[in-house]
Amino acid sequence: GSSPHGLGVVIGGTGFLLHSYGDPVTAFPVMGFSNATPEAKFFFQFVFCAVSLAIVWGSTLERIKFGVYVIYAVVFASVIYPIGAHWVFGGGFLQVPVGIWKDIGFNGMQDFAGSTAVHLIGATGAFAVLLLLGPRKGKYGKDGKPRAIPGHNMPLFGLAVMILWLGWFGFNPGSALGAQDGRFAEIVVVTNLAAACGVLGALFMSKLMQKTLDIGMCGNGAIGALVAITAPSG
Repeated sequence: GSSPHGLGVVIGGTGFLLHSYGDPVTAFPVMGFSNATPEAKFFFQFVFCAVSLAIVWGSTLERIKFGVYVIYAVVFASVIYPIGAHWVFGGGFLQVPVGIWKDIGFNGMQDFAGSTAVHLIGATGAFAVLLLLGPRKGKYGKDGKPRAIPGHNMPLFGLAVMILWLGWFGFNPGSALGAQDGRFAEIVVVTNLAAACGVLGALFMSKLMQKTLDIGMCGNGAIGALVAITAPSG
């Protein structure tokens, strides 16, 4: 949470170390729509941070030493994610615009479960790493043309996609911070429909462009659609 002016719009100003123990509105005023305890809200954001960091892992697998991951994880979890997520749905300047943002008519962005706060922050971190690492060995031929590097184990790939798909049913509807009314189930349905359409879209495009049904592209279609529906699912 934050005050509407000063450093609060950048780094937050309330809820430090779960301040106001037991009072969810005082500790996290921007999450005052839910009576979930401060511990529940904190843990939800904690695992969001872990998911965002995992995007960096997936983009750099087998390319950096594990010790570098650990160092980056500390910096990411203590500085990068908390500040970026605060801007988007912690009461920061992107969610509650002040100053010039408000003057130009910007009414704040809506990101229900974190397409920006989780996925874009993680992807931006991964992109920064990849700019330093460059392409994988063998990615480009001597003629400069890119080569496909297909996954080596499609059953494991398919299992991973299904685990992520199922996990999104906690990710998106869980952002309602409650499961007692019909909204939780509504968000599950919206999320599932999006993922299914992502698969169908990828199937259609792979058939159109590659003249075959590419299972790898189907999985990418599902995950891409799940990322896209994360913000508007609520």
